[in-house]
Amino acid sequence: MSYDPIDHDFERGLGNRRAILGDAWVERSLGNANNFNADFQNLITRFAWNEIWGRPGLEQKTRRAIVLSITIALGRWEEFDLHVRAALLGDEANRLTPDELKEVLIQSAIYAGVPAANTAFTHALAILREVGPQIGYELEPAAPANASHPGVGREGRGEKSRPSLHYTVREPRNGKAPRHTVVLSHAIGCDLTMWDGLANQLAEDSRVIAYDHRGHGSSESPPGAYSMADLADDAATLLRELDTGPVVWVGLSMGGMVGQELALRHPALVRALVLANTTSGYPQAAREAWEQRIATVREGGIEAIADAVMGRYFHEGFRADHAATVARFRRRVVSTDPVGYTGCCNAVGTVDTTARLGGIQAPTLVIAGELDQGTPIEMSQTLVDGIAGARLEVISQASHLSYVEQPQAFSQAVRSVIAEL
Repeated sequence: MSYDPIDHDFERGLGNRRAILGDAWVERSLGNANNFNADFQNLITRFAWNEIWGRPGLEQKTRRAIVLSITIALGRWEEFDLHVRAALLGDEANRLTPDELKEVLIQSAIYAGVPAANTAFTHALAILREVGPQIGYELEPAAPANASHPGVGREGRGEKSRPSLHYTVREPRNGKAPRHTVVLSHAIGCDLTMWDGLANQLAEDSRVIAYDHRGHGSSESPPGAYSMADLADDAATLLRELDTGPVVWVGLSMGGMVGQELALRHPALVRALVLANTTSGYPQAAREAWEQRIATVREGGIEAIADAVMGRYFHEGFRADHAATVARFRRRVVSTDPVGYTGCCNAVGTVDTTARLGGIQAPTLVIAGELDQGTPIEMSQTLVDGIAGARLEVISQASHLSYVEQPQAFSQAVRSVIAEL
């Protein structure tokens, strides 16, 4: 009969404890053990640090956040301080950044109460003042009135542009200078919120601007029939006001048409193009269909075309499986100012850049939806043939709003373009 003298549960727990709290703290704790508390030390090492922290079901960073949240809710401030310091100074693979710590505290304010979060911020600030130099983090004065939700960005309206355009700017979350400035330009009948998911992904290391076209969302709706040149000049004025320099332009449908015209009229503003589910020109029958759409909206309002638009935006399978998403986009379409909507319908229906595509010098990716009826793959191929060096990527099981239907594939395509710049 053999007997292993090693208590493996204790040893595993001790290894996890060292990984999370650091060798120095664990050594102090073990050195302070005595005949009164040694059993307790053994208990928590085996059960807290092995049975819980040893489970691979959650990343250690996630478990750190859970512990911080619970200690805030219960007011266990000694334990909170211990885990804040360990989270900030831990191994790079499982530490929390100060910004991640801030998110834990802000979420705790909602679920554990503002007074608890207020105390947590006080404790965390004291620790940050102590360990900030070790982790390269400096506390700086900041005005609460200037703070913006990182998942929305700083909102504004163009002061120099007429019509005035509503926009959001997300600064890089990594705290460094932006790798690029990316502009996201939406489809007709949508608004800048259609890009929220992609915008938040790209804002990890880039400055991301999204805006509402004239006649859409919170931008102004001047009367009259708009041209694509009008929409491109709107964008150029806004980009110059925001002092962006050359941008990576990501435009879907109408946004892709604006991107083409912007690259032709204001080439110095465009670093690269992603033209998704768009065209450089429609055949006569399609032009007449846009004219009919304008007439229908003027006579019966946008509600009269809303269901047909949803049929173009999303393929049948998506409409069946994601009814709530389709309903949200339908609400956005029917709530669009009819003056702005019909004005943009004219710009879209009369788009005509095919003969000028050779003038686009920016690196270009063209994205097509496999099931897109509004701008089929043949239209995307025309863009690729006309723009030197352009390449085509077809997203399977995607119709016109390919980003909404297949966000992961769309995001990967956009990121591939940015990575090559």
